[in-house]
Amino acid sequence: SLPTPVLPAGELLRLCREALAAADAYLSDAHGAVARRVVVDGRPNATRLRDAQFAAHGLAWIATTVEALRQLHRWAEGLQAAGTLGELEALILAAGFGEYLCQLQGGIAMSQGEIVRPADLGLGEAARTRLADAAVSRLMAEGNTSAARNRIAAHMAQRFGNAGLDDTLELVRAQFRRFADEEIAPHAGRWHAEDALIPLDLMGRMAELGVFALTVPKEDGGLGMGRLAMCVVSEELSRAHLGAGSLATRSEIAAELIRLAGTEAQRRRYLPGIAAGKIIPAAVFSEPEAGSDLAAVRTRAVRVDENYKVTGAKTWATHAARADLMVLLVRTDPEAKGHRGLSLLLADKPRGSEGDPFPAPGMRGGEIGVLGYRGMREYEIAFEEFEVPAAALLGAVEGAGFKQLMAGMEAGRIQTAARAVGVAQSALELALGYATERVQFGKPILRFERIAGKLAWMAVETMIARQLTYFAARAKDGGQRADIEAGMAKLLAARVAWANADNAVQVHGGNGYAVEYPVSRVLLDARILAIFEGTAEILAEVIARGLLSRFG
Repeated sequence: SLPTPVLPAGELLRLCREALAAADAYLSDAHGAVARRVVVDGRPNATRLRDAQFAAHGLAWIATTVEALRQLHRWAEGLQAAGTLGELEALILAAGFGEYLCQLQGGIAMSQGEIVRPADLGLGEAARTRLADAAVSRLMAEGNTSAARNRIAAHMAQRFGNAGLDDTLELVRAQFRRFADEEIAPHAGRWHAEDALIPLDLMGRMAELGVFALTVPKEDGGLGMGRLAMCVVSEELSRAHLGAGSLATRSEIAAELIRLAGTEAQRRRYLPGIAAGKIIPAAVFSEPEAGSDLAAVRTRAVRVDENYKVTGAKTWATHAARADLMVLLVRTDPEAKGHRGLSLLLADKPRGSEGDPFPAPGMRGGEIGVLGYRGMREYEIAFEEFEVPAAALLGAVEGAGFKQLMAGMEAGRIQTAARAVGVAQSALELALGYATERVQFGKPILRFERIAGKLAWMAVETMIARQLTYFAARAKDGGQRADIEAGMAKLLAARVAWANADNAVQVHGGNGYAVEYPVSRVLLDARILAIFEGTAEILAEVIARGLLSRFG
């Protein structure tokens, strides 16, 4: 059987390759079934898509699951070619395929209370026929067994699996793991308990290490290392503390927007400072009545001579009091419908203080208390004829804000997926450490089958989410459009982070509910990941629309 010992690598990879072909055929059936319901003249119809939302979002989850299997298989093939596919990696491959194939056939959890099943898309017969392949059946029966999970858990005392990166990126990982363990993890509990801002001197040390410069081109003062390096760094920082791992998110979004859409003068003015950590950006997009519905943004920017005067209300502006630069989404054309009247402004502001968070004329605001994800703070801001120079209009073009923002969000969502992988890894390591030390009924609880099984599956899914995130990063680094890939990575990684954190608390038992144990903070941090940078529902919509538009 597959688990103990694992099948010869070549045979296992062949089984997975054949099963992946069957899963692709099933995905094609799912795509066709939803397209017939919602596509009109080659494009998804908004009304029909709304009426078939559950099925359309189910298509997004099916596509994400199949892509996750493809990237897990790609990872294992790369290890095999390099001669580094060990027993642990083979077990992860088999367990991942076994479980996700079962989910394709039986139902995928879109959330805790929403299971999308083949019948919801009219695919009952397709699930029985497409997924009746011999390789699929064998992997489903033998891949994710209790014996396999026990074997994976036995390996985890030494390692969690080879991530498949080159030596340079592994050195980057090791450097930032040491930094995170020494400079961040010892303080994370206090920052959370006190709702304290992450110290500026720590941000300075992160800047010296290049955290904010990773993806900024060399000609603009950055390191030009790409999104894959950014993912590795974000994982390790977020493993120690989600807030610390998120410090670079706003820099990533702002730098990407300016790089893609900014004028030459805007690039020269902002990119070197962002890369050096001297300019702290904030993304100021959301509004009280327009969260995910950006077409409903009401904040007005009226051109008066050489300035815009901004009036309106914003909310969920992370790190905004300390920021030097706001990337501000506004409506410059009140007559234009929906997205067409939106623009982005690069609005400079002075850094605030505890007593006066927004000292600039024309703006005021306060903190929004949150359960977790602390260290930068969330703010609501009111603008009253807040003046921004006309030269701050991103790209010097009005009405392009939504298109610019969507292009920039790809990078932010990939970075957020990496943050989720880091949180998932943190939960896994905390649970493993506790299960190794906690003795009940005369033995460490790690030796109980269900505890070992929880930990093993956490390791498997963390690796799946990691490989899907790396896939999205490589796509972006390759210069291709990556909205679907970024959405898939963030969608799955957020689910995995929450599941891992929840299971880690369960492994801790009553102690997991005690604030003195770090896992309670990790649980609160994990919950935000399916909400910010695009909720799980919005991402499923983005993926479904993209699939139906791209291939419809």
